[in-house]
Amino acid sequence: RQWFSLPEPIGCRLLSREVNMTRREFIGLIGGIAAAWPLNAGAQQITKVPRIGVLWHAGNEQEEAMNLGALRKGLNDLGYVEGKNIELMNRFADEHYDRFDALAAELVEAKVDIIVASVQSAAVSAKRATTKVPIVLAYGGDFVTAGLAQSLAHPGGNVTGLSSILIDLAAKYLKILKDSIPNLSVVALLYNPKVNWRAFVSEVQNAADSLRISLHVVEVGSLDQLREGFSAIVNSHAQAVLLTPDGLFYQQRKRIADLAIANGVPTIGWMGEVVEAGALMSYGANTPDLFRRAATYVDKIGR
Repeated sequence: RQWFSLPEPIGCRLLSREVNMTRREFIGLIGGIAAAWPLNAGAQQITKVPRIGVLWHAGNEQEEAMNLGALRKGLNDLGYVEGKNIELMNRFADEHYDRFDALAAELVEAKVDIIVASVQSAAVSAKRATTKVPIVLAYGGDFVTAGLAQSLAHPGGNVTGLSSILIDLAAKYLKILKDSIPNLSVVALLYNPKVNWRAFVSEVQNAADSLRISLHVVEVGSLDQLREGFSAIVNSHAQAVLLTPDGLFYQQRKRIADLAIANGVPTIGWMGEVVEAGALMSYGANTPDLFRRAATYVDKIGR
């Protein structure tokens, strides 16, 4: 087993423009000292604790423990302590991305100061819900194609964050597989049609054509379709499986690895955690580090 993983994000681009808020919208100082203001002469000061809404793709805190822990550590390193000078309002979609719209609207209704989106689909829903509340995308794809920014240099709007351009790695995944598996000629791409990864699929297909590899796209949009999907993979005589970087496949990484091993098909994914679950290889960004770094955006916006 080989683990291809890098300590720093691959193809990670930072949006150069920061989103600013007014003092009325976000009042907070690092180190536990909150800003305060008098209501009238002689009145006691009232402290406002910033409320950060977080849209997670998984089902609960346990499933998001790694990235939630990284976000909390990033905030703690900057002097924020939950329950004292910051409040996290976590919302979980349980891999049902159609729930993001309602969850984002709920956070806006709760008057959060910032929304952190764990995946691109969550940021798209948050942007639909508000044009005023700043949105930080911790793990995004192509901001421009998704309609989240006008350009990387001048994004405009209320969305900022980190972009891990996995589309740029499409050819690299197939090259790694071809270098690792003798006489590789057939690869299956596991794809969730409920998420807009069409550009990634197109790039993988282009790379497959240039490497003279036959690519079979296998659609799996739910947990119930996984076993059926692997039956299709076996029937296609695929010699390896490439996972589209999707929340469903992250959540089900252990089951996918077990099915791949049971069917004797090596698998490559986009993050080290799929290798820990049993996949053969991974290549991509250090995901927890992206969430730790997202905390710096929360801090900068609140200053």
